[in-house]
Amino acid sequence: MSEYILELKDINKEFPGVKALDNVCLNLKPGAVHALMGENGAGKSTLMKCLFGIYNRDSGTITYNGVEVDFKGTKDAIESGIAMIHQELQPIPMMTIAENLFLGNYPLNKFRMVDHDAMNKQTKALLDEVGLNIDPKTLLQELTVSQMQLVEIAKALAHDAKIVIMDEPTSSLTSTEVRTLFEIINRLRDRNIAIVYISHKMEEILEISDDISIMRDGSYVGTWPASEMDNNKIIKYMVGRELKSLFPDKTNVVQDDVVLRVENYTSPNPLSFKECYFELKRGEVLGVGGLVGSQRTELMEAIYGMRETTSGDLFHEGKQININRPADAIKNGIALVTEDRRHNGIFGVLSVSDNVAIASIDQYLGMGNLLNQRRIDEVVDASINRLSIKTASNETHIANLSGGNQQKVIFSRWLANNPDILILDEPTRGIDVGAKYEIYEIINNLAAEGKSIILITSEMSELLGVSDRIMVMCEGRVSGFIDAEEATQEEVMFMATKFMKENA
Repeated sequence: MSEYILELKDINKEFPGVKALDNVCLNLKPGAVHALMGENGAGKSTLMKCLFGIYNRDSGTITYNGVEVDFKGTKDAIESGIAMIHQELQPIPMMTIAENLFLGNYPLNKFRMVDHDAMNKQTKALLDEVGLNIDPKTLLQELTVSQMQLVEIAKALAHDAKIVIMDEPTSSLTSTEVRTLFEIINRLRDRNIAIVYISHKMEEILEISDDISIMRDGSYVGTWPASEMDNNKIIKYMVGRELKSLFPDKTNVVQDDVVLRVENYTSPNPLSFKECYFELKRGEVLGVGGLVGSQRTELMEAIYGMRETTSGDLFHEGKQININRPADAIKNGIALVTEDRRHNGIFGVLSVSDNVAIASIDQYLGMGNLLNQRRIDEVVDASINRLSIKTASNETHIANLSGGNQQKVIFSRWLANNPDILILDEPTRGIDVGAKYEIYEIINNLAAEGKSIILITSEMSELLGVSDRIMVMCEGRVSGFIDAEEATQEEVMFMATKFMKENA
C-alpha cells in the first residue's frame, strides 16, 4: 500500500506554442500540507487543473487512493473527493450560502422539492466546522473575501473531500484573516485531509507546510521537507539562480521640481479619505503605506478621476488641473495600474496586442480612421523586448499569460501613452519573487528616466525596499512622511495606527 493518497507521474501538457508541463511528478501524503511553489508560468495551476479535470493532460498518469484515474471534468473530481479553491473565487452572489454550498446537489424532500430546512441545517453544521458563525440564508454578496473562502472550504467538507487544493488563498486576506485560515487548515490536517497549498508568500509556506515541491518553467525541480528549507533555498530553486538582494540597486535621481501636488483632497463619504495632501517629485518613487481600510486606493482613484471629491486641488507641474474622469487624467499624463488586474486591469478575451494598444488607440488611427496594425505591432514588439514579456506571440490571449507577464502588459499599455506619473496599486500582488524583481527593475528604470511613481503596497519589505520616500495613511488621513533610507517597520506601523490611538 502506497504512503501517498495521490501520485502524479510524468504529466505533460502543451498549449499552442507553449510547453506548459514537461514530465511533472508530484506525490501527496494524507494529512499533510504540501506547498507547490514556482514562478508565475511555472505550471503550478496548470498541473492542478489537469488533476481536477479542467484540462485534459496530453500524457502521464494520476493515481488516487491506489487506483489510476482520469477525471473528465470537475464533477468527476469533486465526486471522488477532490476540491479546488481557486485564486479568483467565483461564487453566485445573489444566492445564499446554503444554495452555493449545495449547488447541483440539493437535498430533496419526499415531494422531490428542495428541502431548504435540511439544507440550511446541514450548512450551519458545516459553517460551524470552519468557524464561520453566520446565517446560512445570508447572500454571498454580503460576505467578505475571507468569509467566501471559508464557505468554499465548507463546500469541500460537504463533498467529503480527501484532498483540498488552495490556489493563492491569502492573496486578498489581512494578517488576522490569514491566522484564521491557518487554524482551519490545521483542523483539516488533523482530519487526515491532504492540502495542496499554492502560494508565493514564503513566510506562510514555511510556517504552514509539511513538504514543499518546486516547479520551474513547466518542469518539476524537487520536493523537500519544509523544515529543511529557507527563503534563500526556495528562491534559488524557483528562479534557477540566487537573488543576492530582493530589490535592485536604485539608479534614479530624485529631482527638486514637483510634478504633482495634491491639496486638501476630501471624499463625500465621511468614512473615506479627508484633507489629504502630498507632493510628488520628478524621478521619485513615493511609497504609500497603511493598513487595510486606510483609504490609500480610494485617494489615488479620486486623483485619477474614478471617485468624487467635495474639496481639494490638484497641480501638475505647478498648473492647477481638473480631473473629473480617467480620460482627464490620461490627458494630463497620469496613468493608473489597478490592484485587481483580472477584474479591471486586463481584457481577458483580447490579445496581448489589443491590451497594449487599447488605452492609446487614437495614436494608431490612419487615413479613414483605420487602425495602423503595423504601428501597433511595432509598439507591442518594443514593449515585449523592453519589459521581457514572455508570450508565444502578440496575438496570444492575455488570459493565457502568467500573472507577472499580465502585469507587464498593463505597464506596456500605459507606457505607450508616455505618462509623467504612474500610480501603481499593489503591482506585485499574486506574483512570484522572480517576477517581482523584474517589476522592481521596471519601476527603478522608469524613475531613472524621469518618470514619477506612486507605489501603493501592503508589503512592508517592498515599501521600504523600493521607495525613495514613504507616505503613510491611517483612517483616511495622511499621518506622515518618512525618508525610506531612514524608515523602520516600527515607525511605519506607528504612523499606520496613529489616528486609531487618538480616537480610542
